[in-house]
Amino acid sequence: MTTVSLTDVASYLPGEPVPAAFYTECPGAEDKLRDHPMFKIPPTRHHVPRDETNADMVERAVQPLIERHGSRAIRGVDVLLVHSQLPDLPFVGAGTEVARRLGLNPEWLVDVANAGCASFVHMLKLARQILTTTDAKSALICNAQSAAGQWFTQSEVRRLAQAAIPGDGCGVGYVTTSAGAPVLDVEARHIGQYAGDMTVAVDDGRKYWEPGESQLRIGFTDSSVAKVLARGNRLVPEAVTAVCRRLGVPTSGIDVLITNQPNRTFLRNWREALQLPAERHLDTFDEYGNLFGAAIPVTLDRAVRARQVEDGDLVVLAGFAHAGDFAGAVAVRWHGGQA
Repeated sequence: MTTVSLTDVASYLPGEPVPAAFYTECPGAEDKLRDHPMFKIPPTRHHVPRDETNADMVERAVQPLIERHGSRAIRGVDVLLVHSQLPDLPFVGAGTEVARRLGLNPEWLVDVANAGCASFVHMLKLARQILTTTDAKSALICNAQSAAGQWFTQSEVRRLAQAAIPGDGCGVGYVTTSAGAPVLDVEARHIGQYAGDMTVAVDDGRKYWEPGESQLRIGFTDSSVAKVLARGNRLVPEAVTAVCRRLGVPTSGIDVLITNQPNRTFLRNWREALQLPAERHLDTFDEYGNLFGAAIPVTLDRAVRARQVEDGDLVVLAGFAHAGDFAGAVAVRWHGGQA
């Protein structure tokens, strides 16, 4: 069977760090959810400027891969998978623009719209499937998140508790048919019963594309927050446990766990459920906030560069999406990667 490896990762963060005071000192910053553990504010995050697009961020994130593996290898990828948390244009994904910018001509090009905060896991599974069942030899998977500086800085939304949590950034993965850092197993669960439970809201009741003066926000309520918290606490440990069970290792045997990072509550609950000490569950929440789908590749990139991931480590990447409509985990035996 063809070995598929997560050969390397890279990332990009836009602009200078934005302090919590940007939100806490905003006039009228009052919200009954402000003190909820789900909305505890990280010290800093990054925001895209108005004129920076998803394709811009992907192009910048990929540059270290080009420097390490050569432009010929990256331009020759057979598969390009892109997830944009907030698309820049209606109807059009970022994938074809990314291909144009990077000079790619992939046989497979997919803009992934589902799996949200766990889309890196989802795309890694897709890449693995394509590389093991076709003649394709390499893939580039890209997560771009630009909602923090574009959506959550709106004048009215900025006052809400939800606005201070997200940050912007981009993470990319280079996947090849090699024995480098083999993907050992993937668990991916699409959970239809929770579809539609994540909602957006506007005060005037219009469709989000219709003209109006109210500003689009996520439709958080006390009830919906409680549901998301309960589901998230369960779904991620379940996915990780399923992968470990098939590999024949206890969850406590994971060397490095990296998840999406909605808030500190989830991070703590997940590692406790999986019986892992904090030093083995890595995150960048305090520096970058909730990076949505980009959190996993960005944090992995930072961990590898900081030598928090060692050769031979069992690395598990996991997360859940939206209000629980997707959850997944992937196990990788780390080898090589960045210098």
